[in-house]
Amino acid sequence: MNQFTAARPFGAGLALAAALLGPPALASDHLDTPTVLGDPAADIGDLYAWTSADGRRLNLALDIVGRRFSDQVQYVMTVDSGPSFGHTTASLRIACQFEVDGAATCWAGTQDRLHGDVASPRGLDSRKHRFRVFAGPRDDPYFNNVRGTRAALDQAGAALRSGAATRDASGFAHFDEATLKAMHDAWHQTNGGPAANFLAGWKTSAIVVSIDLPVVAAGGPLLAVWARTERRQPAGEHGVQPPSAGAPIDRVGRPLTANALLATVGESDIADALKEGYNRADPEGWQAFATEIGRNLALYDGFDGVAGNQWLAEAGKDSPARYQRLATLLADDRLWIDSRRTTCVDYLAVERAAFGAPNADCGGRSPNVDVNGVFRSLLIRGTPDTSDDGVDHDDRVHSSTDFPFLAAP
Repeated sequence: MNQFTAARPFGAGLALAAALLGPPALASDHLDTPTVLGDPAADIGDLYAWTSADGRRLNLALDIVGRRFSDQVQYVMTVDSGPSFGHTTASLRIACQFEVDGAATCWAGTQDRLHGDVASPRGLDSRKHRFRVFAGPRDDPYFNNVRGTRAALDQAGAALRSGAATRDASGFAHFDEATLKAMHDAWHQTNGGPAANFLAGWKTSAIVVSIDLPVVAAGGPLLAVWARTERRQPAGEHGVQPPSAGAPIDRVGRPLTANALLATVGESDIADALKEGYNRADPEGWQAFATEIGRNLALYDGFDGVAGNQWLAEAGKDSPARYQRLATLLADDRLWIDSRRTTCVDYLAVERAAFGAPNADCGGRSPNVDVNGVFRSLLIRGTPDTSDDGVDHDDRVHSSTDFPFLAAP
């Protein structure tokens, strides 16, 4: 669930928006555009993907902001595979549709499918036993000091609007020491008190899949995962063939990309327009958002007052090109997993390894990892070791080994 945006508020309705008294920072991907605001059963909250401890399966969890699934929406997780980071040659769509009575039909491409009641925590196995699915209410694993984050961004936005802070030719935001201190202090608090997880106790609707690795890794051991909700399409004859892709509604890959890096401190209508386009874009159109992502990366780089120390920033360039290497990487918005690894606790491990960092981790995103701390710290100071919002764990403990992984609500 992404934070750091002035787009639409997080929550199941307008009550949360009113509670935040202004345009709040979001969780990963909750109610972030007018289209999705009106269709919470199609609003993706988060995507998780990691390899099983025995090295045999890929585990996936897609949570939805709405409290039930819609019979007018199809829920799709796409797993691309290839021989190396950035290069995929095969793709598998894992799609699920729900009926009014709650019965689900899910397909793993044309390789296997299931139909029936998937509400039991044990899940339901597919006909050929290549994958298992659970769908139902779960505790949301994401954690974030939304109010502190919003307060810090408000400080930054006000300084830029008043002229107290300026951007240089690269887009780097120069904040004075007083503003930097005010941002830092606000970020570590919640309404003037200790930092608190805004999402504590939040209940979500989750689709959880555990699937044999050979089914998803036809192109090679490097997997790239993203998810989308689409308008429902009819399945093939007798439901054997999976449905074709429908009109896109919402999409997500990595957390903290779309909502965090599109119009980060911009006007809400601008952010809405950008995110609407982002949600509808097919993979071949994703790089069109790299320039906007780079502009907001430049803003984050200024949060410690040091120019060019952001991860992958090219410090010698005094132009927007300084941030384009990371912007290009993030615009390809997929969670990368090395399926040969069975330890999955290091967010962005595959991406960082591609640029020389040592790695013995599968990457991806397992439920208990502090993705906020890693991502924001990389954007601010180039290291993955600081939780700037003062919240570094969820109020519940989730499992990366025991299906259906996410804690009961």
